[in-house]
Amino acid sequence: MDSSATSHKLAQPHRKAVLVSLLWLTIISGIIFGLTNISRGNITLAIPELAMSAYSLFLMLASRNTKNLQRWIFFYTVPFFSVMMFAMTTPRATISVFGWVLLVPLLSHLLHGRKTGLIMSITFTLIAGIIFLVKYHDSADLMQPLPLMNISILTICVLTFSHVYEVSRERTEMNLLRMARTDFLTALPNRAMFREVFEQQKAQAIRNARPLTLFVIDLDYFKEVNDQYGHDVGDQVLIHVARLLEKNLRAGDLACRLGGEEFGVLLPGTNSLQARTVCEHLRDTLANTPLTFEDKTISLTMSVGIAEIGADGNSLRSLLTRADHRLYTAKAKGRNRVVGSEVDGHMPVPETTTSQTA
Repeated sequence: MDSSATSHKLAQPHRKAVLVSLLWLTIISGIIFGLTNISRGNITLAIPELAMSAYSLFLMLASRNTKNLQRWIFFYTVPFFSVMMFAMTTPRATISVFGWVLLVPLLSHLLHGRKTGLIMSITFTLIAGIIFLVKYHDSADLMQPLPLMNISILTICVLTFSHVYEVSRERTEMNLLRMARTDFLTALPNRAMFREVFEQQKAQAIRNARPLTLFVIDLDYFKEVNDQYGHDVGDQVLIHVARLLEKNLRAGDLACRLGGEEFGVLLPGTNSLQARTVCEHLRDTLANTPLTFEDKTISLTMSVGIAEIGADGNSLRSLLTRADHRLYTAKAKGRNRVVGSEVDGHMPVPETTTSQTA
């Protein structure tokens, strides 16, 4: 999955929480400031403040169960910042209203992320700066170099810290997600990642009428390797096989560790006959590539079961079940072999509900 799309998806819960909080604050503060300005006779500023309060109430109701949160966030921030800019231009607004500009980079990055947030921050901060210069260009005190430097540096600091924080947060989030999807020993994707990619590839295969095949690998006599050489050597065997898979598969294929000494491989755009060729190549390569560890040379073989979407089922659970069945057949026939649909005449595995997908 694209990292920016994944980061965007992960950020949705906390962005929604921030949006709801801001909407409540905008509703309440809009009413307070609007009524205050009405009492002061500043109707020009009171109207947009009360309008923003009513608009925020509408957004809260409209975005409650939305599936496109980012659209509503945009519909909030642009009008909110625009009202803020308008307030700065009104003749009766005091200089303190420019303090609100410091919220722009904070809210932009919290609600829009690092890229859009940075663009929005720079845009509205520059607009506020232009308004300030136009409005107070004839003020000798405010146009002194020192006050201008203080205001400018403070604004730049807030913008920079907001951006750096958001970049750091996104990277940390992606690293944690990567760890959750990766097998710590082999550095291959784990079963959770395999399931996620399968669903994506399945949708593409159905949409484009393309084949999709997976196969399951089980290392032969792996228990004996552990018993004879120890678990440290067993770990090296798993790493050795993982690197072999990465080296011999296409860039678009996906190899993962399903658990123990079992690996799964997903082959997009590949039918079962083509997958057999891939499996035989891998089987032969492993048999001719023993593991050399310290002073030990360990010969390795594998048994493989193949399953193709459609002929053998449509869910990951059914395909893995079929592939496992064929894998056990390969074991029963003497190991170090590849077994496909020839053992059962393409009899599909009964489908289960998608919620049961393994």
